[in-house]
Parts: sequence; structure tokens; C-alpha cells
Amino acid sequence: MQATELAKQLGRAIQESEEYREYARLKEEIDADAGIKALVNEYKRLQTSLQMRMLSGQGMEGEDAQRFQSLNMLLFADSRTSGFLMAEMRLQKMMADIFGILTQAAGMDIPLPV
Repeated sequence: MQATELAKQLGRAIQESEEYREYARLKEEIDADAGIKALVNEYKRLQTSLQMRMLSGQGMEGEDAQRFQSLNMLLFADSRTSGFLMAEMRLQKMMADIFGILTQAAGMDIPLPV
């Protein structure tokens, strides 16, 4: 069987996984509320920005860090948003595990952040 056909099967298996189904269900709830969706998007934007700053050797000071901390407390205090963010992390973990398996099978050395 062709590797691309197996990859399509893997894609279907991912979509049938509990991790994906829970993520998709909760994402639909988040997307239905424009205010919450905007907060989650801002949280993710700040998270990425702060991670990039840390990778470049800069600290996590400033308004962005304070805003991220405030959003973090707000979003994880609400069961809908905390459930969604945790479901997203579980799906990301599964995808990272799959990526690790594939890169190892290909004989590639691509270290993943822990």
C-alpha cells in the first residue's frame, strides 16, 4: 500500500479518535461565542509571541506577559474554555507523538520540544 494512502487512513483515524472528537466538540462551542473565541485567539497569539521571545533569548516581561497571565487565569477559571484548551493540548500531544513516530521511521532526527 502506498504511504500516501496510509497517511489518508491515519487522517481518518485521527478524526475518529476520542482526542479529536472532544476537541472538535468543544471548539464548536467556543466558536459559537464570538467574545470567548476572541479571548482564546488573543491568548494563543500572546502565547506564541511569548514563546518566540523566549526562544530568541528575550524575557517574558512587559504588557504582553501581563496580558497573557490575566487571560490564562480568566480562561482556565471557566470550565468551557479550560476544557477546550486542555482538549487542544491532548490533541497536540497525540499529533506530536505521531510526528515523532513518522520522523523516526524516516530516519530523520527532528527533536521535538518537551
